[in-house]
Amino acid sequence: MKRPSASPSSRPSSVRKIEVRPRKPLPLVADDPWLTDAEPALRQRQVRLREVLTYIRQADGSVKSHALIHTRLGLHRDNTRKGWWFREWAPGAQQLWLIGDFNGWAPHEVPLTRLAGGYWEVLVRDRDFPGLQHGTRYKVRVKDAQGRELDRLPALTRWTSQDETTKDFAARVWHPKEPFQWTDGSFHLPALTENTAPFIYETHPGMATEEERVGTWREFADTVLPRVKALGYNAVQLMAVQEHPYYGSFGYHVSNFFAPSSRYGTPDDLRYLIDTAHGLGLVVIMDVVHSHAVKNYAEGLNDFDGTGQQYFHAGERGDHPGWDSKLFDYGRWEVRQFLLSNLRYWLDEFHFDGFRFDGITSMLYHHHGEGRTFAVPNDYFGPDTDTDVIIYLQLAAQLVHQVRPGALCIAEDMSGQPGLCRPLDEGGIGFDYRLAMGLPDQWIKLIKEQPDENWKPSLLWSALTNRRRGEKNIAYVESHDQALVGDQTLAFRLMGPAMYSEMDRANPHPLVERGVALHKLTRLLTASVGGEGYLTFMGNEFGHPEWIDFPREGNGWSYSHARRQWSLAENGFLRYALLADFDRAFVRLLRENRALESGYARLLHQDDNNQTLCYERGGLTFAFNFHPTESFPVYEFAAPKPGKYAVLLSSDAVEFSGHDRVRADETEYFTTPNPVAPNVGMLTAYLPNRTALVFKLAD
Repeated sequence: MKRPSASPSSRPSSVRKIEVRPRKPLPLVADDPWLTDAEPALRQRQVRLREVLTYIRQADGSVKSHALIHTRLGLHRDNTRKGWWFREWAPGAQQLWLIGDFNGWAPHEVPLTRLAGGYWEVLVRDRDFPGLQHGTRYKVRVKDAQGRELDRLPALTRWTSQDETTKDFAARVWHPKEPFQWTDGSFHLPALTENTAPFIYETHPGMATEEERVGTWREFADTVLPRVKALGYNAVQLMAVQEHPYYGSFGYHVSNFFAPSSRYGTPDDLRYLIDTAHGLGLVVIMDVVHSHAVKNYAEGLNDFDGTGQQYFHAGERGDHPGWDSKLFDYGRWEVRQFLLSNLRYWLDEFHFDGFRFDGITSMLYHHHGEGRTFAVPNDYFGPDTDTDVIIYLQLAAQLVHQVRPGALCIAEDMSGQPGLCRPLDEGGIGFDYRLAMGLPDQWIKLIKEQPDENWKPSLLWSALTNRRRGEKNIAYVESHDQALVGDQTLAFRLMGPAMYSEMDRANPHPLVERGVALHKLTRLLTASVGGEGYLTFMGNEFGHPEWIDFPREGNGWSYSHARRQWSLAENGFLRYALLADFDRAFVRLLRENRALESGYARLLHQDDNNQTLCYERGGLTFAFNFHPTESFPVYEFAAPKPGKYAVLLSSDAVEFSGHDRVRADETEYFTTPNPVAPNVGMLTAYLPNRTALVFKLAD
């Protein structure tokens, strides 16, 4: 709870400008001359980071030690003194009291003592209040800067519960007699330590059950995790982990940053989920929300001490008009420490293996990225960029990698901030991956605006390969965003209402056949070209037909669209199962051949007139025919190397709801000499319409 004596201001961002004349450009600039004029700004970021790190080391020794505020603030057991310490940071408050079941909610019986720096504390001894124990409900009463007395949830609440009648949230003591027994000691992180591409299965635990209700952490662990493992994904991404008062916010209006959502069970139930995932060899990524916070007073941090500028910026800058939420002041020492400690808490206490940081674009820019094209360097390095956020993200990435080597930092950034996923010493911010957010938009635009016969493979290739060199991307066709209420899943865009009546495997239907074929092609192409990792949202691998709509007044508080209909892919009669089988097959193929770890895909052949595309990645040769009607009995294209090839995967296989026009492993393909490049060779194969084939050089 210290602050560095060398930094009397809580915002060490007022750094004198230092002129630097480097002998050679930063690696980030050397790789992208477009950034030449931005190099002074990039170097200034490094200078500011070094200065902030100096302050942190002076105060706490290291970033890791700095991010331990959660071990001091909040409610903690002291067995030596036989009681409980409760501490809170509220610099503008006039007085704080601890209240709860343990003292009959008496408002002024347990006052806190003010300490230096705006911190408060009290020791509640067992002899005085024996009712303060595991499960006890409690709050903190705050007499704020304006003299109002309001009952608030402590900022570092670790467990909450909601009264079913009053809907009131309260903090609860989490201190079970027997601590959770982890069994994942032998689990290690393959994602970075073995340079293994992440194949991420994005999930929402509450809507992971088929029944019309909220699912639980333990149900998810026992029923969904085995599905993820069987599909071949190596990582599961959990949404809506942090407590949020409104279920329909999808977990993005967080009120209690240190509390797992009580809707799904207890904190130990979440530990059980992660321990189970590790036992299956699955990495667990948390969708962490540090980009904003819920505006609620009763449950959240808004105006906690009554000053209007404790955790959040004062005035208009502290409000996000598009999200109706509050915006953190990342330049304030205590706020940044709160957020960094929050990351360490989830890593240490719950064994998460990394984070997907939500809403980074909104954080980075004062305009939140709204209505901007980001076409020139000044869009990234000009006055609209929040330099305090840059520092926070740099510290966050450094902290995560130090606390849990191999852990992942994934950025949800639509702006393309240069260097976001480059190391700090190269001029970057230090994240590992960014989500390729433009790809699903490209697919939606194409399907909505262009008939099949106008699809141009050259444009698809350009969109899928248009990313910054040296920065890894997670490619995807659709995440939860593309299926929210008011939108449609890709499968529904392709097939429409026919999905409800014409998916029987025994009864062909032209609209369904088209949709199923294109559903397979878009996924295989995106996964194999669009990034260094791949992501899907649960259920979309088999073409889940329903959009997502959480219970709300407008739908009669229904759960019918806030669930996953697993039975569609498991009853054995519908094409959904075959789509899932295809997803499993291409994920396995890409992983076994380490295709996404092998660098960019290499274009071999493209023909917009015939709507064909061929390329190589990771020793696999891909041939696509997007034409709606034209099949090519003898189609010739360049091969990466001369020799004998075999088909390892055909999207047209009958087991994937195809017509079996090309049988995998039943035909050998020999290259013929290439008159232009003798060391390459030419392959000739039957390439049916709306089909993708994957070849590999035979041993």
